[in-house]
Amino acid sequence: MTTSPVDTRTGPGTARYPNRPGIALTVIAACQLMVVLDATIVNIALPHIQEALSFSTTDLSWVLSAYTLTFGGLLLLGGRAGDILGRRRVFMTGILVFTLASLLGGFAQEPWQLLAARALQGVGGAIASPTSLALITTTFPEGPERNRAFGVFAAVSAGGGAIGLLAGGMLTEWLDWRWVLFVNVPIGLVIAFLTPRFINESERHPGRFDLAGALSSTLGMTALVYGFIRASEEGWRDSLTITAFIAAGVLLAAFALIEARAREPITPLRMFADRNRSGTYVIMLSLAAAMLGMFFFIVLFVQNVLGYSPIRSGLAFLPVTLAIGLGAGLAQRMLPVLGPKPFMVAGASCTAIGLFWLSFISSDSSYASGVLGPMLVFGFGMGLNFVTLTLTAVSGVAQHEAGAASGLLNATQQVGGSLGLSILVTVFGTAGRDEARQLVPEFLATATPEQKAAFARTRELPPPWSHDVLTAGISLAFTAAVVMALVAFVTAVTVIRVRKSDLESLSGTAGAAGPVA
Repeated sequence: MTTSPVDTRTGPGTARYPNRPGIALTVIAACQLMVVLDATIVNIALPHIQEALSFSTTDLSWVLSAYTLTFGGLLLLGGRAGDILGRRRVFMTGILVFTLASLLGGFAQEPWQLLAARALQGVGGAIASPTSLALITTTFPEGPERNRAFGVFAAVSAGGGAIGLLAGGMLTEWLDWRWVLFVNVPIGLVIAFLTPRFINESERHPGRFDLAGALSSTLGMTALVYGFIRASEEGWRDSLTITAFIAAGVLLAAFALIEARAREPITPLRMFADRNRSGTYVIMLSLAAAMLGMFFFIVLFVQNVLGYSPIRSGLAFLPVTLAIGLGAGLAQRMLPVLGPKPFMVAGASCTAIGLFWLSFISSDSSYASGVLGPMLVFGFGMGLNFVTLTLTAVSGVAQHEAGAASGLLNATQQVGGSLGLSILVTVFGTAGRDEARQLVPEFLATATPEQKAAFARTRELPPPWSHDVLTAGISLAFTAAVVMALVAFVTAVTVIRVRKSDLESLSGTAGAAGPVA
């Protein structure tokens, strides 16, 4: 067994209490839990945020996308910063940025203030999350001790989503939606206080920051997402819609050119030369696009149509989390026997079936008849793919590039979710407007004078007509999500050719480096 050099090092970067591995792991795991939890804790509060800050339903998607875009776009840069500047230093910086952003978001009085805070949260998460995983290798000696630490990290990553759903429901119902952001402040401050006392600084490595690549990709994807959401509200001929798509094309083309010429690119384009790896990224992009949309629209349905409380909404999502865990466990056990391709094909099939089932949702659907069954099928399919995609992404990659390959998969998941949600919101907005136009004459024919006056003022239909508008948009959005899942299915069938033998040496690392569920 070899021991990490930092365990015996003394100097300015040495922890005050360096031989407390249990506390060090608790600090690292707490950071990962906070970052993962924040991807779901806000979901349950979305209807309350919409009401408090007067978001439109389409603009509400930015509350999720502002976080995932900056998180995914800067994730690889955050990992590189830890290597160059020192992982503990960068880790603490990320935690403090995340904590400050959470405080600002909790005090937001206008939609733009909350969106800016969510984007800043994503920046902090992109800095802290990759370095938290890297700190395990710095803090724990190679062997069983490090493997146990990776296991704890993986468990936190997998369970954080479920914890976020329940915590979001409790905080929103018992306190206020602002506490889904405020809750990060004391946790972040405690992590920042404990880190220099129990975690050693890592050795710095020379290198360069590919700021141009990181910024051009993040801004390009932001412009693309903005273009779709703008189109859902103002139409495809709107000048800002067209400008956003042009800007996205220019920025993303510049990103590809920068990465091709950079000495140390943030996204090594050679990663896409292998067909299995490229196929893996396409599958993750497609499935993540469908998954974020599924969570977004089902939260709106169970609270706005079924009238669920925030806590009940959080509980309503627990079955899908359990289904993801069941699928992931099955895949991890059977991968050495069957290889990855059957799980990719079966997983994509299940997600497509679940989404197709959800496309039949209506204002008359109940949770048991219209939501639970398809969510279980969808979640099981996603679970089959999470571990499988992680292992395939790093299959055949040199050891020193495994982190970049896995990090790129995580970035693809975050950015794919943002892009997919924007597309589905565009479909939702268009379908909702068409349904509203058809229902307005029926509403006006039976409305009271007070209802007519309210409609003239807000141009919004009251229940039950508003429920019909909402579910009509959700139904067509899920139909579009089926197409995304089918892209993953076709890619798995036609592109993936990885062999079982390619994965044998990697199966133990799947959970630690895998995507965030």
